[in-house]
Amino acid sequence: MSGPALKSIDSHSAIHEAALVEATELTELLDHLVANDQLDKALEVAFVAVEHWETRTLQHAESEEEGLYKELTNYSPELEDSIISLTRDHNLLRMLVNEIKELLDDEGVSDKVVQRFQALILVDLLHNQEEEKLLPNH
Repeated sequence: MSGPALKSIDSHSAIHEAALVEATELTELLDHLVANDQLDKALEVAFVAVEHWETRTLQHAESEEEGLYKELTNYSPELEDSIISLTRDHNLLRMLVNEIKELLDDEGVSDKVVQRFQALILVDLLHNQEEEKLLPNH
């Protein structure tokens, strides 16, 4: 069962907003460091950003999948296709994070890494907009 913060549109939206603001700030800093060829600092920031995505957004996604999404589908079976799409979004986020980790291990920090962090932000933003349309307690 999911907690009340996941079920309330206001608190759920606040969770999304806080994580995205932090991710955006980290990505902007990373982009600045890469553009200014400060690659040692950029690599540190990239690892911090990966940790952020894993511990904030992807952990939140897992909680949604284990509780909220099951509850929504049980309560409103007509939402099943939307829940499948939202879960696919989570999988895309996971794939992007894994790709970033591989790039960092194989090639180090680069514009390719920055682009993937920017893609994470865009996918998550669009996902959050769609998800918040489905939440009860509007």
